[in-house]
Amino acid sequence: MHTAGLPRRLLAEFVGTALLVTVVVGSGIAAAQLSPDDVGLQLLHNSTATVFGLAVLILMFGPVSGAHFNPVVTAADWLLGRRTGTGIDGRDASAYAAVQTVGAVMGAWLANLMFDRQVFEFSSKDRITTGHLVGEVVATAGLIALIFTLARTGRAALSAAAVGAYIGAAYWFTSSTSFANPAVTIGRMFSDTFAGIAPSSVPGFLVAQIVGGLIGLALIAALYPDAAANADDVVIPHQHPVHHVNTDRRSSS
Repeated sequence: MHTAGLPRRLLAEFVGTALLVTVVVGSGIAAAQLSPDDVGLQLLHNSTATVFGLAVLILMFGPVSGAHFNPVVTAADWLLGRRTGTGIDGRDASAYAAVQTVGAVMGAWLANLMFDRQVFEFSSKDRITTGHLVGEVVATAGLIALIFTLARTGRAALSAAAVGAYIGAAYWFTSSTSFANPAVTIGRMFSDTFAGIAPSSVPGFLVAQIVGGLIGLALIAALYPDAAANADDVVIPHQHPVHHVNTDRRSSS
């Protein structure tokens, strides 16, 4: 059996990332409408929908593309696989990141449209503080560490539940509410709603996410230095080309 071709994988990453942002932004809009005077309850609505939505999307698209939905995850898979010849290659990683970003923007527009908002708008929600940036470093480092720990210990099949649970928890224990995803951050810039982020805050979040991703990678390299060649796929195990069947390699997440 052959792995899905690149066009199919890109379609899965595009649609999956778009729907992820639709879940995040749409549930934020609904939360603000249902509980207009209680920010804590709004966050509970938003985080609960994201936990379940993310888990379902990983299960739905993981067998095709690996369900990265996140340029940091894709880049980490590429970086960790360079030495051993596993993981996604550079060309595919670049294509993944491009369609993830475009999909995220489309997902925000879809959420705006569903709730009868102006489709094309920018968020005015300023999120840049030192605490928010530290929160993004922590959130992204933890996400990368979790995903690649599961992959390198043969438990990647648990990713849907584990990643959903981690993001749900990080909504509450990080000051930034755990964006932890450059594509999703850019997408959320295009909705002036509860889950939005002002364009002026985006560059700082992106830098913090990259730093967090590198910290997560360093932790994985220290904890599991010899496990890469036999690691599961990132995030969800899926089929490999015939010439790879004897080495359970990663191609995506």
